[in-house]
Amino acid sequence: MEGRMDLKQLEYFVHVAELGSFTRAASLLRVAQPALSRQVRKLELELKQPLLYRNGRGVVATEAGKRLLAHGRGILMQVGRATQEVAGVKSTPIGHVVVGMPPSVAKMSTVPLVREFRRRFPEASLGIVEGLTVYVQEWLLMGRVDIALLYNPMPSPALELQPFLDEPLYLIRPKERASSASRAVSLRDLPRFRLIIPSRPHAIRMHVETQLAHLGLKPQVAFEVDGVSALLDLVAEGHGCAVLPINAIRGAGARPGLRAQPITKPRLQNRLAIALSAQRPATPLLRGTLALLREVGSEALAKARKGGSPAGDSPRARPARAGSRD
Repeated sequence: MEGRMDLKQLEYFVHVAELGSFTRAASLLRVAQPALSRQVRKLELELKQPLLYRNGRGVVATEAGKRLLAHGRGILMQVGRATQEVAGVKSTPIGHVVVGMPPSVAKMSTVPLVREFRRRFPEASLGIVEGLTVYVQEWLLMGRVDIALLYNPMPSPALELQPFLDEPLYLIRPKERASSASRAVSLRDLPRFRLIIPSRPHAIRMHVETQLAHLGLKPQVAFEVDGVSALLDLVAEGHGCAVLPINAIRGAGARPGLRAQPITKPRLQNRLAIALSAQRPATPLLRGTLALLREVGSEALAKARKGGSPAGDSPRARPARAGSRD
């Protein structure tokens, strides 16, 4: 490039691309629209290709614009974190931290986490985003998320993984079809059951397939349903069985017609881990939020598990051992 993009150009472009409008972006940034347009146009000239399609209804990012937008968000967040790190040396933790987590975990831990965060870090702000593990991990690597809770993450040089929770998985069946003589189901017998299971790349789907593949087996998939509530309704009507943790079941509401049977030999369980980027330094606010997440998140998940399974069993998720593999 003959010229060099600056942070102001990048910030202006990101706002226009996200809002789909120069007018809305100018209003949010409190700058004149002609000045905003000039900066974005200058960026396009420096990159020697259009970044936005302009039409009567607003703007849409081109393919090049989409790629720059993905990097631009992370770059701006990293600049903000660097500023916060310097400012945090002489004061209480300040700035903004973003935590990404699966929906089932977020449902139970968001409120207590935000409540305690406000009390401990009054000069800072917290963002919580929900998504499947594969997407949350991508956001962490891109810099859009500072701390991620991931199910069954694979070791990677780009990630610093810390054990958080071992969460048993259960075979969920209509109560009248579950044998009272056998409270547990062998993992090797799991392919006998028609499963209603989330589609790939949902963490549970990937984990079930991987563990069965180790035995030379594969699941019998009847239906692919991503929504837990709809999935459980189908199980209750007898269309198949599900494989879920108790937290997901309780978060979707009580259904007395279901029975949860542990999957054993070997025990099938989700490994929930805390992930940080190995390429970014930990700010005081990040370290404080990490400690808070361990404390408040563990307590919230433990409270959600009280009351047992749909069948009246009392399953317990266990804290993951520090030496266990992530």
